[in-house]
Amino acid sequence: MVKFGITSWNWVYPFDPSVIPHVKEIGFDGIEIPVENPELMDVRRIKEALKSHGIACSSICAVMSSERDPTSPDATIRENALKYLRFCVDLAYELNCDIVAGPIYAAVGKCIFEDKELAWKTSVSLVRQLAKYALDKGVKLGIEPLNRYETSMINLVSTALKYIEDVNYPNVGIHFDTYHANIEEKSFEKAIKMAGKLLLHVHACENDRGTPGTGHIPWNEVAKALKDIGYDRWLVIETFQPGIKEIAVAASIWRPLEKDQRTLASEGLKFLKSLFK
Repeated sequence: MVKFGITSWNWVYPFDPSVIPHVKEIGFDGIEIPVENPELMDVRRIKEALKSHGIACSSICAVMSSERDPTSPDATIRENALKYLRFCVDLAYELNCDIVAGPIYAAVGKCIFEDKELAWKTSVSLVRQLAKYALDKGVKLGIEPLNRYETSMINLVSTALKYIEDVNYPNVGIHFDTYHANIEEKSFEKAIKMAGKLLLHVHACENDRGTPGTGHIPWNEVAKALKDIGYDRWLVIETFQPGIKEIAVAASIWRPLEKDQRTLASEGLKFLKSLFK
């Protein structure tokens, strides 16, 4: 049976465990925790908040910036990327969470590569090291295809599968995001079924990143495909609080997507649950 989560970005940036009570009150099973700055992550406080409110950490979301870019020709930047991603794995382990997800293969916003083949190989080499580290801790890695405006490396499930084949570790799979797929994939059903048993994580996002069920994502098709492959992991609403400079620049959120963030979360959850009765 699928479980329902939401990212803390619906309310705050950077992460703050004070949002966890809201997640519980609305009725989610879990929260996705982005790691914007490892130095700000108070692991003990997060663990206490999760436990006291009966909320799981659905997933750790890697935030891949230019100073932690696995494709960089600069060894110092690559080392920083690996150190950061290992922190994400360690945090997942500490929070009893089994996945680090996101575009862990490259910096978000980097679309031009001087030598894309070399960048691919460089990224694969780093993520292979990470996968071994994560495997020893029982943590999976979700490779998320992004849309063309955020990367040129992995836009499609088919490309992600090739990347996963090259990394060649059993704990590496697909992180599927309906917002990105709406731009890049020809068919939600085909993309989800292509991922199949390698599908480890799903971001359930409306086409405008607003409330799921209020736009034109073909949700019945998505739900049927997920049921057909026997998907039984997390569905996480990924959306963003407007008015935050870092989010506006990274995700192009320039306006409110709903009358308020609580409505987006509660109505989105109600809709997603209705698909999986």
